[in-house]
Amino acid sequence: MSKRYEGMTKVPDMPAARMLAEHGFELDTRVKAPASAKPEAVLAELDDAQAWPDVLKVLAAILPARERIWWACLAARDLPGTDPDKPHAALAAAEDWVRRPTAENRERAQAALDHLKPKDPMGKLAMAVVYAEGTLGPGELSEMPAPPGGSQIMALMVNVDALKARREESKVYTQLVIDRAVDIARGGNGKIETVTAGEEG
Repeated sequence: MSKRYEGMTKVPDMPAARMLAEHGFELDTRVKAPASAKPEAVLAELDDAQAWPDVLKVLAAILPARERIWWACLAARDLPGTDPDKPHAALAAAEDWVRRPTAENRERAQAALDHLKPKDPMGKLAMAVVYAEGTLGPGELSEMPAPPGGSQIMALMVNVDALKARREESKVYTQLVIDRAVDIARGGNGKIETVTAGEEG
């Protein structure tokens, strides 16, 4: 069994199945681990099966809000056309929200979302921030609950968009995306250059 997912101290101490259900995620792979299994056990089983899409789903479901948004920010920086020196308004707002999760920075993400074209992938990052506190947004919208797993799904989709943009290196990049999440879950910044697994499976 893989030890790749040990030491994720930022992850809530609760069963992976519970967090997946709370956020509306369903795995395509049948997991043998019991319903009470913690995330590291479920992830290790999925890793051994090389069920990478399900690994990403679990990571999106278990990362706390700030860690989840930061994971998505790293992927957003990999999207085509992203200027690292002049980040998109949505990306800048998201990164600032991670550093300071204030209502003001959440409002900036909402404002960026309002000015984006419908298919702009940065919209998913902005929505991940807007939904991060479990409501539809700041201000009056804070009285209404966000869709179940709204922030988690949007953060996952930012990473999926980055994966799609890197089809030629998707196998290696998938492992990088996974290792970023694990590093963040351990308290790191996710800015890693090597991967712990790079199987061609």
